[in-house]
Amino acid sequence: MTKQTWAEWHAAHEENRADRHGFLAVTSLNFLNETPQRFTDAPGEWSTGPGGVVVDLTDGESLTIDGAEVTGRHEFGVLPERGGVTAGYGEAVIEVAKRGGFDIVRPRHPDHSLRTEYKGTPTYEPTEKWELGGRYVPFDEPRQITVGAAVEGLEHVYESPGRVEFEALGTPLALTVFNGHTPGTFFALFTDETSGVTTYAANRSLAIAAPGPDGSVVLDFNKATNLPCAYTEFATCPLPPAENKLPVAVEAGEKTPV
Repeated sequence: MTKQTWAEWHAAHEENRADRHGFLAVTSLNFLNETPQRFTDAPGEWSTGPGGVVVDLTDGESLTIDGAEVTGRHEFGVLPERGGVTAGYGEAVIEVAKRGGFDIVRPRHPDHSLRTEYKGTPTYEPTEKWELGGRYVPFDEPRQITVGAAVEGLEHVYESPGRVEFEALGTPLALTVFNGHTPGTFFALFTDETSGVTTYAANRSLAIAAPGPDGSVVLDFNKATNLPCAYTEFATCPLPPAENKLPVAVEAGEKTPV
Protein backbone atom coordinates (compact mmCIF):
# COMPACT_ATOMS: atom_id res chain seq x y z
CA MET A 1 0.00 0.00 0.00
CA THR A 2 1.38 3.38 -1.00
CA LYS A 3 0.56 6.60 0.83
CA GLN A 4 -1.34 7.74 -2.27
CA THR A 5 -3.45 4.58 -2.27
CA TRP A 6 -4.18 5.03 1.44
CA ALA A 7 -5.03 8.73 0.93
CA GLU A 8 -7.52 7.82 -1.80
CA TRP A 9 -9.08 5.15 0.40
CA HIS A 10 -9.34 7.52 3.37
CA ALA A 11 -10.86 10.31 1.27
CA ALA A 12 -13.54 7.91 0.01
CA HIS A 13 -14.20 6.73 3.56
CA GLU A 14 -14.59 10.32 4.78
CA GLU A 15 -16.92 11.14 1.89
CA ASN A 16 -19.09 8.16 2.77
CA ARG A 17 -19.10 9.15 6.45
CA ALA A 18 -20.28 12.66 5.59
CA ASP A 19 -23.01 11.43 3.21
CA ARG A 20 -26.06 13.69 3.35
CA HIS A 21 -28.05 10.87 4.98
CA GLY A 22 -25.17 9.26 6.87
CA PHE A 23 -24.68 8.97 10.62
CA LEU A 24 -23.53 12.57 10.95
CA ALA A 25 -27.03 13.57 9.81
CA VAL A 26 -28.84 11.65 12.58
CA THR A 27 -30.81 14.03 14.81
CA SER A 28 -32.30 11.61 17.37
CA LEU A 29 -32.52 7.97 18.44
CA ASN A 30 -36.00 6.85 19.50
CA PHE A 31 -36.94 3.48 20.99
CA LEU A 32 -40.48 2.41 20.20
CA ASN A 33 -43.06 0.66 22.39
CA GLU A 34 -46.79 0.00 22.19
CA THR A 35 -47.66 3.58 23.17
CA PRO A 36 -47.79 5.88 20.11
CA GLN A 37 -45.10 8.55 20.25
CA ARG A 38 -44.52 11.68 18.21
CA PHE A 39 -41.02 13.05 17.58
CA THR A 40 -40.07 16.61 16.72
CA ASP A 41 -37.85 15.60 13.78
CA ALA A 42 -40.17 13.10 12.07
CA PRO A 43 -43.80 13.06 10.97
CA GLY A 44 -46.46 10.81 12.45
CA GLU A 45 -47.09 8.85 15.64
CA TRP A 46 -44.92 5.76 15.98
CA SER A 47 -45.45 2.52 17.89
CA THR A 48 -44.53 -1.15 17.75
CA GLY A 49 -46.02 -4.44 18.85
CA PRO A 50 -46.21 -8.12 17.85
CA GLY A 51 -46.97 -7.09 14.25
CA GLY A 52 -44.02 -4.74 14.02
CA VAL A 53 -43.62 -0.99 13.57
CA VAL A 54 -46.62 1.20 12.72
CA VAL A 55 -46.81 4.91 11.89
CA ASP A 56 -50.01 6.96 11.86
CA LEU A 57 -49.69 10.05 9.69
CA THR A 58 -52.17 12.90 10.13
CA ASP A 59 -53.55 15.22 7.45
CA GLY A 60 -50.74 16.94 5.62
CA GLU A 61 -48.11 14.40 6.68
CA SER A 62 -46.57 11.84 4.36
CA LEU A 63 -43.55 9.60 3.82
CA THR A 64 -42.03 8.22 0.64
CA ILE A 65 -41.43 4.46 0.76
CA ASP A 66 -40.07 2.55 -2.24
CA GLY A 67 -40.79 5.57 -4.41
CA ALA A 68 -44.46 5.82 -3.43
CA GLU A 69 -46.10 8.47 -1.23
CA VAL A 70 -47.61 7.01 1.94
CA THR A 71 -50.30 8.74 4.01
CA GLY A 72 -52.53 7.66 6.88
CA ARG A 73 -51.58 4.43 8.66
CA HIS A 74 -48.59 2.42 7.44
CA GLU A 75 -47.41 -0.92 8.82
CA PHE A 76 -43.72 -1.65 8.36
CA GLY A 77 -44.11 -5.21 9.67
CA VAL A 78 -41.64 -7.14 11.79
CA LEU A 79 -38.08 -6.05 11.00
CA PRO A 80 -35.10 -8.42 11.17
CA GLU A 81 -32.26 -7.72 13.60
CA ARG A 82 -29.81 -5.24 12.01
CA GLY A 83 -32.35 -4.75 9.23
CA GLY A 84 -34.49 -1.76 8.49
CA VAL A 85 -36.39 0.49 6.09
CA THR A 86 -35.56 4.02 4.99
CA ALA A 87 -38.50 6.37 4.33
CA GLY A 88 -38.16 9.73 2.60
CA TYR A 89 -39.34 12.88 4.35
CA GLY A 90 -38.60 16.01 2.32
CA GLU A 91 -34.82 16.43 2.26
CA ALA A 92 -34.50 14.03 5.20
CA VAL A 93 -34.92 10.29 5.59
CA ILE A 94 -36.42 8.36 8.48
CA GLU A 95 -34.58 5.15 9.37
CA VAL A 96 -36.87 2.49 10.84
CA ALA A 97 -34.80 -0.39 12.15
CA LYS A 98 -34.25 -3.10 14.73
CA ARG A 99 -31.15 -2.93 16.89
CA GLY A 100 -30.40 -5.15 19.86
CA GLY A 101 -33.94 -6.51 19.74
CA PHE A 102 -35.53 -3.04 19.90
CA ASP A 103 -37.43 -1.24 17.16
CA ILE A 104 -36.06 2.26 16.64
CA VAL A 105 -36.76 5.40 14.61
CA ARG A 106 -33.71 7.45 13.68
CA PRO A 107 -34.31 10.58 11.54
CA ARG A 108 -31.44 11.81 9.36
CA HIS A 109 -31.46 15.46 8.29
CA PRO A 110 -28.76 16.68 5.86
CA ASP A 111 -28.68 20.14 7.46
CA HIS A 112 -27.81 18.77 10.91
CA SER A 113 -24.92 20.81 12.31
CA LEU A 114 -22.84 17.73 13.15
CA ARG A 115 -22.71 16.99 9.44
CA THR A 116 -22.49 20.50 8.02
CA GLU A 117 -19.68 21.47 10.43
CA TYR A 118 -17.72 18.21 10.11
CA LYS A 119 -14.01 18.92 9.50
CA GLY A 120 -12.70 15.38 9.06
CA THR A 121 -11.08 12.81 11.34
CA PRO A 122 -7.38 12.92 12.30
CA THR A 123 -5.30 9.81 11.63
CA TYR A 124 -1.88 8.41 12.24
CA GLU A 125 0.47 8.60 9.28
CA PRO A 126 0.16 5.37 7.29
CA THR A 127 3.14 3.06 7.59
CA GLU A 128 4.07 -0.42 6.41
CA LYS A 129 4.89 -1.21 10.04
CA TRP A 130 1.18 -1.76 10.66
CA GLU A 131 0.49 -3.92 7.61
CA LEU A 132 0.69 -7.25 9.38
CA GLY A 133 0.43 -10.79 8.16
CA GLY A 134 -1.76 -13.19 10.11
CA ARG A 135 -3.52 -16.52 9.98
CA TYR A 136 -7.24 -17.23 10.15
CA VAL A 137 -8.09 -20.09 12.51
CA PRO A 138 -11.73 -21.22 12.18
CA PHE A 139 -13.66 -22.53 15.17
CA ASP A 140 -14.98 -26.09 14.98
CA GLU A 141 -18.43 -24.51 14.77
CA PRO A 142 -19.40 -20.82 14.41
CA ARG A 143 -20.07 -19.19 17.78
CA GLN A 144 -22.82 -16.75 18.74
CA ILE A 145 -21.05 -13.99 20.67
CA THR A 146 -22.91 -11.40 22.72
CA VAL A 147 -21.29 -7.98 23.06
CA GLY A 148 -22.33 -4.74 24.68
CA ALA A 149 -23.32 -1.56 22.87
CA ALA A 150 -22.63 2.15 22.94
CA VAL A 151 -26.18 2.57 24.28
CA GLU A 152 -26.52 1.38 27.87
CA GLY A 153 -28.78 -1.64 28.31
CA LEU A 154 -28.44 -2.76 24.69
CA GLU A 155 -26.66 -5.94 23.51
CA HIS A 156 -25.72 -7.27 20.09
CA VAL A 157 -25.25 -10.88 19.04
CA TYR A 158 -22.84 -11.64 16.20
CA GLU A 159 -21.80 -14.91 14.64
CA SER A 160 -18.06 -15.48 14.82
CA PRO A 161 -16.53 -18.05 12.46
CA GLY A 162 -13.11 -17.99 14.11
CA ARG A 163 -10.18 -15.81 15.04
CA VAL A 164 -7.12 -14.28 13.42
CA GLU A 165 -3.72 -14.85 14.98
CA PHE A 166 -0.87 -12.42 14.32
CA GLU A 167 2.10 -10.71 15.92
CA ALA A 168 2.64 -7.01 16.60
CA LEU A 169 5.60 -5.33 18.24
CA GLY A 170 6.97 -8.77 19.08
CA THR A 171 3.81 -9.81 20.92
CA PRO A 172 1.67 -12.78 19.78
CA LEU A 173 -1.95 -11.59 19.51
CA ALA A 174 -5.36 -12.75 18.32
CA LEU A 175 -8.67 -11.15 17.39
CA THR A 176 -12.08 -12.79 17.39
CA VAL A 177 -13.64 -11.87 14.05
CA PHE A 178 -17.19 -11.52 12.78
CA ASN A 179 -18.51 -12.09 9.27
CA GLY A 180 -18.15 -9.11 6.94
CA HIS A 181 -20.69 -7.75 4.46
CA THR A 182 -19.04 -9.60 1.57
CA PRO A 183 -19.10 -13.41 1.94
CA GLY A 184 -15.75 -14.74 3.11
CA THR A 185 -14.57 -11.42 4.55
CA PHE A 186 -14.35 -10.49 8.23
CA PHE A 187 -14.25 -7.52 10.53
CA ALA A 188 -12.81 -7.19 14.02
CA LEU A 189 -13.82 -4.78 16.77
CA PHE A 190 -10.96 -3.96 19.10
CA THR A 191 -9.39 -1.64 21.62
CA ASP A 192 -5.70 -1.23 22.40
CA GLU A 193 -3.32 0.81 24.53
CA THR A 194 -4.10 3.97 22.55
CA SER A 195 -7.85 3.71 23.30
CA GLY A 196 -8.98 6.66 25.37
CA VAL A 197 -5.60 8.34 24.84
CA THR A 198 -5.21 9.16 21.15
CA THR A 199 -7.97 6.96 19.75
CA TYR A 200 -11.66 6.60 20.55
CA ALA A 201 -12.06 4.80 23.89
CA ALA A 202 -14.88 2.38 23.17
CA ASN A 203 -13.91 0.66 19.94
CA ARG A 204 -12.37 0.73 16.50
CA SER A 205 -13.13 -1.54 13.56
CA LEU A 206 -10.83 -3.32 11.13
CA ALA A 207 -12.00 -4.87 7.87
CA ILE A 208 -10.14 -8.04 6.84
CA ALA A 209 -10.21 -9.47 3.33
CA ALA A 210 -11.01 -13.14 2.75
CA PRO A 211 -8.12 -15.44 3.74
CA GLY A 212 -5.98 -17.25 1.21
CA PRO A 213 -6.19 -21.04 0.74
CA ASP A 214 -3.65 -21.50 3.54
CA GLY A 215 -5.59 -19.21 5.92
CA SER A 216 -3.23 -16.28 5.48
CA VAL A 217 -4.67 -12.80 5.94
CA VAL A 218 -3.41 -9.23 6.00
CA LEU A 219 -4.35 -6.90 8.86
CA ASP A 220 -3.83 -3.33 7.68
CA PHE A 221 -4.29 -1.31 10.85
CA ASN A 222 -3.71 1.86 8.81
CA LYS A 223 -7.35 1.30 7.84
CA ALA A 224 -8.64 0.94 11.40
CA THR A 225 -11.73 3.14 11.53
CA ASN A 226 -14.04 4.73 14.05
CA LEU A 227 -17.60 3.52 14.36
CA PRO A 228 -20.48 6.05 14.29
CA CYS A 229 -20.63 6.13 18.11
CA ALA A 230 -17.35 8.06 18.06
CA TYR A 231 -19.28 10.96 16.51
CA THR A 232 -22.85 10.81 17.73
CA GLU A 233 -24.74 9.71 20.83
CA PHE A 234 -27.48 8.40 18.54
CA ALA A 235 -25.53 5.30 17.42
CA THR A 236 -26.04 1.80 18.82
CA CYS A 237 -22.57 0.53 17.88
CA PRO A 238 -21.36 -2.82 19.24
CA LEU A 239 -18.45 -2.97 21.66
CA PRO A 240 -15.54 -5.39 21.15
CA PRO A 241 -15.58 -8.81 22.81
CA ALA A 242 -13.46 -8.82 25.97
CA GLU A 243 -10.68 -10.86 24.35
CA ASN A 244 -10.17 -8.20 21.67
CA LYS A 245 -8.46 -5.74 24.01
CA LEU A 246 -4.96 -5.72 22.57
CA PRO A 247 -2.12 -5.19 25.10
CA VAL A 248 -0.11 -3.08 22.63
CA ALA A 249 -0.40 0.46 21.30
CA VAL A 250 -1.76 0.30 17.77
CA GLU A 251 -0.53 3.68 16.57
CA ALA A 252 -2.26 3.41 13.23
CA GLY A 253 -5.59 4.28 11.69
CA GLU A 254 -8.13 6.84 12.81
CA LYS A 255 -7.75 8.88 15.97
CA THR A 256 -10.33 10.39 18.29
CA PRO A 257 -12.57 12.80 16.31
CA VAL A 258 -12.17 16.49 17.03
